[in-house]
Amino acid sequence: MNAGAQAQQRMVVAPKARWVEPRQSQYLTFMLSAEMFAIGILRIKEIIEYDTLTVVPMMPECIRGVINVRGSVVPVIDLSARFGRSLAPVSKRTCIVIVEVGAASERQDVGIIVDAVNQVLDIPATDIEPAPPFGAKIRTDFIEGMAKIGGRFVVILDINHVLSIEQTEAIAAVEPGAPAAPASSADRMA
Repeated sequence: MNAGAQAQQRMVVAPKARWVEPRQSQYLTFMLSAEMFAIGILRIKEIIEYDTLTVVPMMPECIRGVINVRGSVVPVIDLSARFGRSLAPVSKRTCIVIVEVGAASERQDVGIIVDAVNQVLDIPATDIEPAPPFGAKIRTDFIEGMAKIGGRFVVILDINHVLSIEQTEAIAAVEPGAPAAPASSADRMA
């Protein structure tokens, strides 16, 4: 049996590999209520300017609505409300960060509203501390780690936990044909 046939045979009998996300080193940093947060850059699909959302009735308060991204319906989460705070006010710097969430077999695009996007930072794994057991202003299971950048702490979010199972079930309920009303003009303040 030649080497190519042996390799092919091994691939056939090898157990299915579990998808493991590679350790991040680059993170997108953004502001939310004067605090700096970060998400691994491999989860980010794009950043778009805040625009009119289509409100979907009967959704949790943190699901602000849906947007059309190149023909796909993308639910939009108010990250501030998800953290148990008041709804994020919309300003000229408000952005929607489109992230990819879920397991490798079932990925979904979700938009998250942030006050402002800062920059992409290289953060070595050695500079990331584990989440503190207490004292954070958000649930500790939402935190992947804490990094100190320029004298400030940056909270690195575990976006799959932030958009947890119950949250993604609510997101999955958002259907392209669902009745909707446009966002109020108060939601679109510049």
